[in-house]
Amino acid sequence: MRKIIVGAFVSLDGVMQAPGGPDEDPTGGFGFGGWVAPHFDETLGEAVGEMFAAPFDLLLGRKTYDIFAAHWPYVGPDDPIGPLFDRINKYVASRNPNLKLTWQNSHALGPDAVAAVKELKQGEGPDLLTQGSTDFLKSLFAAGLVDEINLSVFPVVLGKGKRLFGDGSFPTALRLVSSKTSKSGVTINKYVRAGEIVTGSFEFEQPTEAELERRRNLT
Repeated sequence: MRKIIVGAFVSLDGVMQAPGGPDEDPTGGFGFGGWVAPHFDETLGEAVGEMFAAPFDLLLGRKTYDIFAAHWPYVGPDDPIGPLFDRINKYVASRNPNLKLTWQNSHALGPDAVAAVKELKQGEGPDLLTQGSTDFLKSLFAAGLVDEINLSVFPVVLGKGKRLFGDGSFPTALRLVSSKTSKSGVTINKYVRAGEIVTGSFEFEQPTEAELERRRNLT
């Protein structure tokens, strides 16, 4: 079975919109495009390289696909990511039934993207890696399809923008596999799913009268 691995750059408040540049995605009045660039250093570059080292196919929402297709095929042979992305399969989720994908080795997931991903996940092939794709990720989280999250958290608070997690995320426990911090203050973390959420309590075994009153006043 193939794993679905999320690769995401996020701010401290969970925003992942337009990390690469001012014109990448200014929708919704987002004015901080390119917030990743000042923090990108050797450590973060190595972490990205490690994520792309193992065989993978890309799993993308349509907007992220458009961003990638307008950039990576044109970077030239000296940038290793461009030729790599050209070679691999790119599976694209879109609500547009007439979607035309011009980038080589690109495939539309069809009208039911989640069902198509489930079928891909059960089949043979390399793991499926997401990049960006906030809207599509919400569907993957809600369906419980994500196996691993590579999360780089940047020391900025952006206030608004498209976020990694939403109210529809599938509740699950995660286990931290590895973590390191770059010189620029980015924490680079790898998580895998670890079953159901386990809860506990710091409350008194016998609640106080004040606590009982507090509960009665909850709305």
